[in-house]
Amino acid sequence: MNERYEAMEARFAELAKLLSDPKVATEPGALAKFGKEYSELESRVRLINELRRIEGDIESAVELAADMSDPEMAEFAAAELPELRNQSIEVEDRLRRSMLPTDPDDDRPVIMEIRAGTGGTEAALFAADLLRMYGRHAERSGWKVELLNQTLTELGGVKEAIVAIRGDGAYQHLKHESGVHRVQRVPVTESSGRLHTSAASVVVLPEAREIDVQIDEDDIRIDVFRSSGHGGQSVNTTDSAVRITHLPTGLIVSIQDEKSQHKNRAKAMAILRSRLLDLERQKQDADRGDSRRSQIGGGDRSAKMRTYNFPQDRVTDHRISKTLYGIEAFLDGEIDQLVQALIETDEAERLALAGA
Repeated sequence: MNERYEAMEARFAELAKLLSDPKVATEPGALAKFGKEYSELESRVRLINELRRIEGDIESAVELAADMSDPEMAEFAAAELPELRNQSIEVEDRLRRSMLPTDPDDDRPVIMEIRAGTGGTEAALFAADLLRMYGRHAERSGWKVELLNQTLTELGGVKEAIVAIRGDGAYQHLKHESGVHRVQRVPVTESSGRLHTSAASVVVLPEAREIDVQIDEDDIRIDVFRSSGHGGQSVNTTDSAVRITHLPTGLIVSIQDEKSQHKNRAKAMAILRSRLLDLERQKQDADRGDSRRSQIGGGDRSAKMRTYNFPQDRVTDHRISKTLYGIEAFLDGEIDQLVQALIETDEAERLALAGA
């Protein structure tokens, strides 16, 4: 591993010279590329230096502990050794984690799709709760949320909602939220007080840019129609709603939230691009037999991944067998503790797969 550290240090020094080269400064593309690599290596080199300092302290402490000419100093050094060794393990673990390949999508905005599943009216009300939960979490994180499409029910539930969430680390933070969320509670519509189990699905996609996915106009069919609210009543007297069908894959995106057909089409195309990018990534993973598709990284969207149990005031994530209490606060967007646990588990799995 020392050879790997030395190689990183040598590359870091090389990048520092490149970034100070006037020729590189005149090439924006090269400057951005080298600057990004320099920033990534900077934190790793800092950890390498810290690790070497601690290892030096350990070596000195071992020598002092063995020197019986000064028993008091030897005792002090021996007592210090366990803490120094713990520090070394902790820094080396941070360094190994920092060397894991980054997900190229981590810096992207998010397209999140929430749909009511089994459970009828209660499932739609739960989907609305999830939509609010992620909205509140985005607010707490300083991210911006744009509602792209929403289909409501009579009681204020959500049959389907699609939102864009934009901000630093949004996809990296939320990508493990994909899957089936299950709720156990007494519905507001239940007069007998009987406990019901309902579900809603969440899909988290990295938002694709136009340059990421080229869509041939011949590959899509665009239908326009009048927007309608829940219950089928018309909410718009013009054909502003847009349905785009991607013929090669059969993917269909319908948007009717805007009064402008042009805006609805732009939103639909953004969602379609993100779904196509996701399909392509899944195909690439399958083609190379990617063992990386672990219980966390795989994001199996058909699997029950989390249960919200109101009678017991708990939220349980089944993928990592972690339970938190305080369901109301969780549904108010305070999900960081569980999100961080998922990220740490994902990192641990990737370290194990990499043999690091």
